[in-house]
Amino acid sequence: MSSSFGTLFRISTFGESHCKAVGVVIDGCPPGLGLIEKDIQVQLDRRRPGQSALTTDRQEADQVIILSGTENGVTLGTPIALQVANKDHRPKDYTNMQDIPRPSHADYTYQMKYGIRASSGGGRSSARETIGTVASGAVAAKVLKEKYNIDIVAWVSSVGEIEAETVAFDTITRSEIDKSIVRCPDRTATEKMTALVTELKDLGDSIGGTVSCIIRNVPPGLGEPTYEKLEAKLAQAMLAIPATKGFEVGSGFAGTRLRGSQHNDPFIRKGDRLGTETNNSGGIQGGISNGEYITLRIGFKPPATISLPQDTVDFSGKSAVLEAKGRHDPCVVPRAVPIVEGMAALVILDMALRQEARKAFQFKK
Repeated sequence: MSSSFGTLFRISTFGESHCKAVGVVIDGCPPGLGLIEKDIQVQLDRRRPGQSALTTDRQEADQVIILSGTENGVTLGTPIALQVANKDHRPKDYTNMQDIPRPSHADYTYQMKYGIRASSGGGRSSARETIGTVASGAVAAKVLKEKYNIDIVAWVSSVGEIEAETVAFDTITRSEIDKSIVRCPDRTATEKMTALVTELKDLGDSIGGTVSCIIRNVPPGLGEPTYEKLEAKLAQAMLAIPATKGFEVGSGFAGTRLRGSQHNDPFIRKGDRLGTETNNSGGIQGGISNGEYITLRIGFKPPATISLPQDTVDFSGKSAVLEAKGRHDPCVVPRAVPIVEGMAALVILDMALRQEARKAFQFKK
């Protein structure tokens, strides 16, 4: 199913940008986990629209409701249904775009695929759909924290050509990141990014950027050989996020400029296990986690819906000028941070459950 993700910890999201509600059904969450709405709401608050002057002006509280799968604040092992109401939607803002596909948006491709589309708000192609990812990712992250002490932290590492300084992977926290309006822990870069995004919002234009992510305390052995490699599943997850255009793990494309003698990560002893002296592999070797920090970088394009006049054509091929209305982010990366964290949690937990199942049926020598 195109709206489902995962194997043992499996999610199915539902809802369009301007329908009555959006949400997710989680199947495979272990029983006995303490879970209430507050555990999920903290990440939805970081994703929600209207949270600052740099985001879309759409005002949504994004209050999550747990419909099923828990009793007295504890998971039952049965499917967990989470729902968030859409309240501040304005379909009339999209009247002038019903016959004109927005450049670089999904209007044309959805119409060609289905022969019909949600003409207001982008439907399923809207970032509104990511509420289900963030909500289910918060549940997955709670399992990972309690079972393995795994931490997942993402931050904005660039906006346009403005690059943030390298962060301290050992100590960076979400609270530190959230002190910045653009979720960038570099104060100097934050000021420059804020000025740029503010300028472009006033102009009706947009800009792209990158989000970096670190996953700490992942045990070695997660991931599958060949087609289910850990970095392959992480790439699939990250590139499923709206507006993504690039994915890197470890040294990424920069590693292509190095020699093997420079790029290889020598093994050393770290307590009761082997570790690596450097981490160009980004915590993954042969598609399987090696116990080091998993480091990712995801590239986001400029939001496609802008209010500047654009010369284009309508669905019949007739020349048209599109001046998009509606309320849209001039830069998506500040709100993408919890989405990246959620996607990472979904992949890591699913792989952890698969490894636990393998170990349970492994013959002892």
